[in-house]
Amino acid sequence: MSQNIIQHIYRVNALRDLAGQLGLMPKIHQLQYWQCARLLISHDDLAKQQRYQKAMAFFVEELYGPKDFSQRDADLVRVIPKLAKVLPDKAMNAMNDALSLNALSFDLDMAMAQYLTQHYPDSDIDRDNYAEAYRSVGRSEDRAHQIDIISHLGDQLAEVIKVRGIGMLISLSRRPAKMAGLLALHEFLERGFNAFKAIGDVQSFIHPVLNREKTLMQALFAEDLVLPQDNPLPKVHLEQGLF
Repeated sequence: MSQNIIQHIYRVNALRDLAGQLGLMPKIHQLQYWQCARLLISHDDLAKQQRYQKAMAFFVEELYGPKDFSQRDADLVRVIPKLAKVLPDKAMNAMNDALSLNALSFDLDMAMAQYLTQHYPDSDIDRDNYAEAYRSVGRSEDRAHQIDIISHLGDQLAEVIKVRGIGMLISLSRRPAKMAGLLALHEFLERGFNAFKAIGDVQSFIHPVLNREKTLMQALFAEDLVLPQDNPLPKVHLEQGLF
């Protein structure tokens, strides 16, 4: 499992380096921000419920957003073998899912950014050029796998929060993590645990998200979809902050 996690990190680092060389990072960041805003609109009813707010923020900011994860990833590569000896298997599986999702999402975002840069070099991202890019890039199997990873991640998180003593373990490790220069990694773990612990029933959050995202994916890939009039995406108005 440790090696899988490291490979996900190496993959996304290689993609980031390539995107930087191609000058795609500004467009990727714009795309990621737009997608985060779209997620919050599509799941507005969940985002407004207090018990789900931390979980929604974690998904948007820690797994999908334009945040710089380089320090967290460097921390992970450095200590993942040691973490594997301390954390339960369910926690390691959840971390593997999270990093796998991050790598696949960045890969797809990069492909979308390339299309948008080529066909809409001077335009901001909107629902119409996003839908066109989504369909043109295709990769429906990867899109379906992206949703499958979220489903499995939800199952693992539901089990992690039940592990006796893991909350205390994470809390007590904050000071040693800070002294060891691993604060970015610790904050990622602590925030994820606290977000889903607050829900209790993780599936009550994950299932609606999965069902809606599957429906949207299927609508975007439908053979009889006519753009822009049949665009299933919501209108997104970007504001200063997502939360």
